[in-house]
Amino acid sequence: MADSELPDCDTPAAVLAFAQSRRAAAQRAEIDVLEAALAWAAMHPEESVADAAPRTGLVFGELAVPLAGEGAPLVAEFAPMEFGAAIGMSTDAARSLVGDALELAHRLKRTWKLVRAGQVPLWKARRLAQLTTTLPLDGAEFVDRQLAGFVGKISWAGIERFVDQARVMFDPEGAEKQRREAADGRRFDVRTDGATHDGTVHVEGVLDLADAIDLNTAISQGAEELAALGSTESFDVRRSMAAGELARRQLAFDLRAEVGEGAASVVKPRQVVIHVHLSRAAISRDEAGIAHVEETRSIVSTGQVRDWCANPETQVTIKPVIDLEAHHHADAYAVPDRLAEQTRLAQPVCAFPSCERPARRCDTDHVTAHGDGGPTCSCNLAPLCRRHHRAKTHTAWTYDKTDAATYLWRSPHGLHLVKAGGTTRLITGDPPADP
Repeated sequence: MADSELPDCDTPAAVLAFAQSRRAAAQRAEIDVLEAALAWAAMHPEESVADAAPRTGLVFGELAVPLAGEGAPLVAEFAPMEFGAAIGMSTDAARSLVGDALELAHRLKRTWKLVRAGQVPLWKARRLAQLTTTLPLDGAEFVDRQLAGFVGKISWAGIERFVDQARVMFDPEGAEKQRREAADGRRFDVRTDGATHDGTVHVEGVLDLADAIDLNTAISQGAEELAALGSTESFDVRRSMAAGELARRQLAFDLRAEVGEGAASVVKPRQVVIHVHLSRAAISRDEAGIAHVEETRSIVSTGQVRDWCANPETQVTIKPVIDLEAHHHADAYAVPDRLAEQTRLAQPVCAFPSCERPARRCDTDHVTAHGDGGPTCSCNLAPLCRRHHRAKTHTAWTYDKTDAATYLWRSPHGLHLVKAGGTTRLITGDPPADP
């Protein structure tokens, strides 16, 4: 067993005392961060948004937005971006943090006082704040007054029931709307974002009982049909295969509806678009290789890809390989499709620090604005989601592209961050003093 390097921890009691003190310090630090979020919000009030955005039509500039419930102050829309960048959070996580701080400080004041005194866990207070954000002001006040004395002791289910009661009392119309929405909590999720190397994904859902019985019967019958056709896979595997067959049959019904009654039963071909960097091993039938699936940001074996493509019902489209190192240029402002595709493949997610939005859902931004002489070329383009594109255009956020997938960002208050290969690193933790 390795020797401990902790200071003054040579007895069991000392180790426990050390852990307790560090845990208390960590909890205090988390509260301090929330205090800082409040101060940051106060420095970026509604009045700090210089140009009021139009109330109709498209909005591109910065707005003042509500991050907490009724009665809490509005905050400049882009303010959480820099706060999140400073503490290693995404913009969405930073918005949530600032919103929770505002909800606690302005609408759940008793609970916030207990949090600051260390009597209520911060995680529970934040979750309570997220529940009460949609309550009217008097409803939030009621919850705060009734729960403050024992919010740290009551179960989370009890807290949720109490907030629901407050919603019925103080916002009956909202409670009825929520009841109608919650009455249908059914869902069906195909977790393609969690695809494994062997090409499988998890599927889960909550169905109406009658629908679940019908689905189970159809899949079981499909598994039996596959066995009758000679499949030697286990029953569970055949059931999983039957689910895919069921889906393709439905696509066939859609196709027959398009071509008219009496048409031959034709199954729509499956379209598989895969961008892959090939090596000799990857294209050999005798050697193992891997393929990168862009849509799920996962890898699968080339053997799995061959199995997919060997299916006679699968339509395979081969697209030209795009050299990510090549430099392409266009004279116009508009970005040609091939150049936009190269940009998306080189940087699969938004180029802003800690943002994970897929590049295919982003704008293709000129790093140096075209109006300022920035060319439309490989070295001056990057994918930015609409929110971060707007922030870069309308605030003091700036960035440079140092290679095909590396970006150096500078925040309005002097933080410097590098996003490279999808990861973000803060390279100057202390911004320069304000002039």
